[in-house]
Amino acid sequence: MENIRDEVKDLQIGMKIRNFRQDRRLTLQDVADKTGLSKPLLSQIENNQVIPPLATLLRIAKAFGITLNCFFEDERDETKCILIRAGEQRTRQLRVQHDHRPQPYTYNSRAYGKTRHKMEPFDIEFFAREWSDELLVRHEGEEFLFLLEGEVEFRHGDQTFRLRPGDSVYYDSTEPHGYIAVSEVQPRGLAVLYSKN
Repeated sequence: MENIRDEVKDLQIGMKIRNFRQDRRLTLQDVADKTGLSKPLLSQIENNQVIPPLATLLRIAKAFGITLNCFFEDERDETKCILIRAGEQRTRQLRVQHDHRPQPYTYNSRAYGKTRHKMEPFDIEFFAREWSDELLVRHEGEEFLFLLEGEVEFRHGDQTFRLRPGDSVYYDSTEPHGYIAVSEVQPRGLAVLYSKN
């Protein structure tokens, strides 16, 4: 767990968020108003005390008018094509629960090093095994998930689906959605997030 935290801290996401905010001459309160996130939470994120989930980062990115990917890499990079070999994912991001419960999922970027793109591909591993409405997230854009191993229960709005290996789901992510693992085999999948910003 600490290794993952260290890897995320190495990305300096909090510092990048602060820099984007200051470049736009926005206060923490301004960002709180634009995102619906609390000022104390934003401060904790900027100070690397809290590692935000994707949904939170997407809200912050939208408030700044940037892509999610800007938080994960050097904006000066003009690379037009990225090849990532099996097992060579360079970034491991972690969704952290504020109350220190087990992690619902981890995700690895499949586009690390590619700037200015609208799709965000990730490998995802699902860990949460008991449903809680706190697992529901919503954000701008659309998502696609292809399940590689294990089984998950997926909730979208008022619908519930059981996904098995080879199943996929494409959905509007402005609706509340979330997953839990429901198999002994650790569920793994490939997800792609799309946002216009």
